[in-house]
Amino acid sequence: MVQNEIVEIKIEELIPLAEKFLKEERRLVIMNGYVDDKGENVVAYNFDIDGHLRTYLLKGEKVVPSLTPLFAGSAQWCEEEICEMMEIKFEGLEKSGRLFLPEDFDGTGQILVIPLNELREKNNL
Repeated sequence: MVQNEIVEIKIEELIPLAEKFLKEERRLVIMNGYVDDKGENVVAYNFDIDGHLRTYLLKGEKVVPSLTPLFAGSAQWCEEEICEMMEIKFEGLEKSGRLFLPEDFDGTGQILVIPLNELREKNNL
């Protein structure tokens, strides 16, 4: 059975922790971002520690160091998605462009679902 432990960290702990896990060959399973009930940004880093999921929560930050240089395949897509959906910037992340949303979406308000044919027509595709 997989157990989950949740640990809150400070921004200055993030890179040393990630470097330690990289050296120990730990796997970054997934990253998530959300806004908590206090309106604060939260980035959750989920690592596999000997078969157990350990989640590290970084709260209240708008600028966060990117883990892509350390965990390229695991971190980049997650960081790009979090940036696109929230008011968080990952320092050192070279974004490949929008993943899902229109280029003019500023991260606020309601996201409307547009039928694919309308989206293609709007973007001359």
